[in-house]
Amino acid sequence: MKVMIIGSGGREHTLLKSCLASPLVDEVFAAPGNGGMQAEARCLPLDVEDIPATVKMAQDEKVDFVIVGPEVPLSLGAVDALAEVGIPAYGPNKAAARLEASKTFTKDFLLRHNIPTAMGKRCTDLNEALDYLKGQSYPIVIKADGLAAGKGVIIAANFEDAERTAHDMLIRNTFGESGHEILIEEFMDGEEASIMLMVSGQDYVMLPPSQDHKRIGEGDTGLNTGGMGAYAPAAVVTPEINEKVVKEIIEPTLAGLVADGITFRGTLYIGIMIVKGQPKVVEFNVRFGDPETQVLLPLLQDDPVKIMLDCAKGTLKPAEVKISDGYAMVVVMAAAGYPSGYEKGKPISFPSEVEPGTAIIHAGTKQLDDGTIVTSGGRVLGITGTGKTLKEAAERTYALCDQVSFEGAQLRRDIGYRQLARE
Repeated sequence: MKVMIIGSGGREHTLLKSCLASPLVDEVFAAPGNGGMQAEARCLPLDVEDIPATVKMAQDEKVDFVIVGPEVPLSLGAVDALAEVGIPAYGPNKAAARLEASKTFTKDFLLRHNIPTAMGKRCTDLNEALDYLKGQSYPIVIKADGLAAGKGVIIAANFEDAERTAHDMLIRNTFGESGHEILIEEFMDGEEASIMLMVSGQDYVMLPPSQDHKRIGEGDTGLNTGGMGAYAPAAVVTPEINEKVVKEIIEPTLAGLVADGITFRGTLYIGIMIVKGQPKVVEFNVRFGDPETQVLLPLLQDDPVKIMLDCAKGTLKPAEVKISDGYAMVVVMAAAGYPSGYEKGKPISFPSEVEPGTAIIHAGTKQLDDGTIVTSGGRVLGITGTGKTLKEAAERTYALCDQVSFEGAQLRRDIGYRQLARE
């Protein structure tokens, strides 16, 4: 096959590596890609939000299969548009992508199908929101309804914070159209984990549970980020909790989609909060997580491309998919100043070779005309390692981190610290 990967982050670089290793793939290219992807495959410029341009590129390049990485093109109907011209793609259609594109749609879906989640209220009017907030206990969670690049969720410590947040979203248009409707939810106090499924209708492969670290600082302190690292499998999802996730969340979700007339084919990412032994849905995403992809795909013993193709075509046979019993970790190396303002264009120094079982995944990088790789984003690189234990995976990952450098690089040295402490 000739495969086209849409996107430019660490998730897409990981998917590219899977394609390069797949016996099913003769040729793969990325659009738009990044500096590290460019060193391994052809990259073509593309505005991923321009769906007609995406379809034209796929047709012009005569691709056999498209893998859509980010959520925005999925929510805009990229998969639907590709299907109209006979090109299969991995990712849900526009109707199914609403599970990520609209938080109020998802809350209604969860409550309608009796799936465990935080109680909440949707509001479009500021006075209505403030009246509701006056009667709530704090902290409380306020979410912009639409896609907000991972920044549309605010935890308000008191009524004054909540009032200011509601005003910012509904009146000041902090998040544009995404914040014209807000969702106010009870705060759930527990430990988070990510459950990722590769879905084909009601058939699915459940990948190992993972846990990522959102805060910039060690010990989960400081500002929220897109993710500073992750590991899998996450032991916080015990066999008992895993059974509850399957019976109380996954099965009713997939059955609910069918009942609502929605065919889901692609990745369903379920963010859960474990509250006193009870898993509850925090959010749905409709694509692989970043940085979770970097730890999940290496744990698949089978070809990820074949699984994605089977999902897209409706031929998935979950019982045939084998998953490693090892561990994987990714540590994000970020630019100085991230997640606030940061500089770009810092040259990156890499080791001449990397140990098997480890990898350097590019996210915010760019390749200059002379071949030099420089920083071009906040989260610059993801350094990954696998091992028979989490401790071994961590040791290999951090050993590789120490061989990579750029001016101002910042990283957390405690990824997986809760589980490592338990062990």
